[in-house]
Amino acid sequence: MATHGSIHRPRPSPQPSPRGRGSEDSERGISEALLKQTLRRVAPLALLAIAAWTGVQLLQGLGSERIAKEMAQTAKTGDIMMLSSVTCPYCLKARTYFKEHQIAFGECFIESDAACAAAYKALQSPGTPMLVVKGQRQVGFSAERVVQRLRQG
Repeated sequence: MATHGSIHRPRPSPQPSPRGRGSEDSERGISEALLKQTLRRVAPLALLAIAAWTGVQLLQGLGSERIAKEMAQTAKTGDIMMLSSVTCPYCLKARTYFKEHQIAFGECFIESDAACAAAYKALQSPGTPMLVVKGQRQVGFSAERVVQRLRQG
């Protein structure tokens, strides 16, 4: 029976590659050789980048320790007051820093201390921690800013 307009054409079955299996192995060998060559070129650069990053981290760590040591030696009781919030992760970070480096500081919590909350409002703080270092308001914790203010006297 013939139909008008459309005919069924069977799909041809896939033909094997004329190159055969041997050429696939050859191509894989070329790919592996290219990969090894690329790694030989890139590896020294990657090692150099890692060494540079490690050096920067080491220098920053040494600088941070120097700042902490100076702050611990310079800060006297009453020089640093931190107005904190119980839920503030940055306050926790600052508190931990001060305690780990044995830096004299005072702290109050705006949720539980009315005088602290009033001081916080009077200083028009946009958030916590709010530090008052030798009478100077500092929003947020920066060891560099704190020690800079302590140096000013």
